[in-house]
Amino acid sequence: MNTITPKAADSTPPTASAEQLKDSHLRSILKAVSWRIVGTIDTMVISYLWTGNLGKALAIGGTEVITKIGLYYLHERAWAQLPLGTMRNWFKRA
Repeated sequence: MNTITPKAADSTPPTASAEQLKDSHLRSILKAVSWRIVGTIDTMVISYLWTGNLGKALAIGGTEVITKIGLYYLHERAWAQLPLGTMRNWFKRA
């Protein structure tokens, strides 16, 4: 009779390289698009609840999606200008 013996559990968790912990560009794009969809739907629902007008809610949501993509891009580029650790150093001084 052939019995299978379970392997002993390794108590050390597997380690991942820094490269493995990074999202791919495609994954980042898909996450950004899916989050933008959620945010725009939220804006449209709130706009409809406030105005009671579906046309206005859709117009507000349509405008919002364009402006927020642009604002997000500018926000990201501003943060890209700060070297890593800058914020940590600012808070250490305070």
